[in-house]
Amino acid sequence: MNKITYHKEGDYLIPDLILENSNKDYRIGKYGRLRLRLNYIKEYKKGLYTELMINGTLSKHLSDIEESAIERIDTIINQLAKSENINEDLKSNDQLAWVQAMNNIKNRAEEIVYNKIIYM
Repeated sequence: MNKITYHKEGDYLIPDLILENSNKDYRIGKYGRLRLRLNYIKEYKKGLYTELMINGTLSKHLSDIEESAIERIDTIINQLAKSENINEDLKSNDQLAWVQAMNNIKNRAEEIVYNKIIYM
């Protein structure tokens, strides 16, 4: 049986509560931070935000978003590059055109991920 311990602060007894998942370090990069940017999840996904905060799983959720976004972007980039014939031959023959094409593809892939994963 779990016993709750308390510590005294002034005239009050405060329970010593620790979230179970608070000790884990999750990798939260660009896409996970975008999920929180401008309080998006707080304003538009209030139920989800409240559930994640109560359960102590917000960091894990953001880490999962980060992983999903990276995987999806890599997949989309590879598919678009293949369908548009952006390959190593172009890279060796006209490096600037290759860089422009890959940047264009990356921007399109990120836009898709923003709409399908980050802001859904």
